[in-house]
Order: sequence, then structure tokens, then C-alpha cells
Amino acid sequence: MYNASNAQQTMTRAQGLSAFMRGVYGWMSAGLALTAVVAMFTASSQAMMNLIFGNMLVLIVLVVAQFGLVIGLSAAINRLSAGAATGMFMLYSALNGLTLSGIFVAYAGVTIASAFAVSAGMFLAMSVYGLITKRDLTSWGSFLFMGLIGMILASVVNIFVQSSMLAKILNYVGVLVFVGLTAYDTQRLKDMGEYAPMNDATALRRGSILGALTLYLDFINLFLMMLRIFGGNRD
Repeated sequence: MYNASNAQQTMTRAQGLSAFMRGVYGWMSAGLALTAVVAMFTASSQAMMNLIFGNMLVLIVLVVAQFGLVIGLSAAINRLSAGAATGMFMLYSALNGLTLSGIFVAYAGVTIASAFAVSAGMFLAMSVYGLITKRDLTSWGSFLFMGLIGMILASVVNIFVQSSMLAKILNYVGVLVFVGLTAYDTQRLKDMGEYAPMNDATALRRGSILGALTLYLDFINLFLMMLRIFGGNRD
């Protein structure tokens, strides 16, 4: 028997999910575009490159500021205005562009383009999978988190042992981890989006910004892993 109330509720959830995910992907794309523009502009200025990479203190301040913005945005998202959340995310994207400008010195342009294209394809495929799969990916969370912690610890160890083989292994493991996180995070955001408050524009924007930050981090880390695998150092 047709139930108008259930049909209306289903339609509302679908509309909320659509609006939420459009916001997530839209703001993520805006953040990536800003990062790319800032990185290319910075790499084209010798003065800027000298300022950032010729002074360790400046580089440390930039890295700490980025960590602070990510932690602050994630922790205070429900207390921030829509404008403040958006501003923090875009500021983080711009600062990330400053620090990522170094890849234009370390790698050939064709290598960067190839790594980006492959990363974009993998990200898109896994994000679509996270959206459409009926499989519950919740169990992936703890496994991927342990993999991420293991990577961090192994990377710290490799600072001292300087093993090229370990570095290569970590890059491939990193690809697997961030590919998995892309699908896992997308499904988690989809679940959030189904209950997105259509009548609360501020809450919808805040949720979209937090989701954009999550997928932005997945993509950037996947791209960096692929870049290291592709290699192509100019030197």
C-alpha cells in the first residue's frame, strides 16, 4: 500500500544527500584548485621559494599552521559559522599550496601530471564505489587506521635507517591505505548526507566543508604517494 509519508521522507533524504554531496565535492574541488594555483604561483617565484624552503623556521610555521587548521576545523566545526568554516578550509588549502610548491622543483612536470591523472582516476573510482556499494565498509575503518599508524611509525624509523626499499614499500602501502580511506570516507559522508538538515543552510555548509576536508586529505595523500612511485626526479 502506498504510503505518502514514507515516500516524502525518502524524497527529502535523497534531496538532502544530493545537496550535501554536491557541497562536499564542490568545496573539495575548490580547495584543490586553490592549492594548485598557489603551488604553481609560488614555484614560479624564486623569492617565494627562497623564503619558504631557504628558511627552516618559515617551513615549520607553515606545517604547524596547517596541522592547527585541520585540528581546529575538525574539533570546532559545530561551533563555527559557515563563513568561518569555509575560510579556514580555503586558508588551509592555500597554505598547503605553499608547501607543495616544492614538488615542481623535485619532479618533472610530466611526472606531476601523470601522478595527478592516475590519482584522480583512482580517487574517482573509489569514491563512486563508496557511494553506490551496498556493502558496509565500517569494518574497514579500524584496519585502515592501523595501517595509517603503522605507516607513520615506519616513516619515522626510515628517517634514521634511510632504506630505499622500505620507502618504496611505504609508498605502495600508502596508496592502498588512501584508496581504501577514499571509499570508506565517502560511504561515511553518504550516511551523514542522508540526514543532512535541508532547512539549516549553516549546518549543511559546515557538514559539506568538513566532508570536503576529509576527501581533500585523502586525495592529496594519495597523489603524494603516487608522485613518489612515479619518481622522475629532475636530478
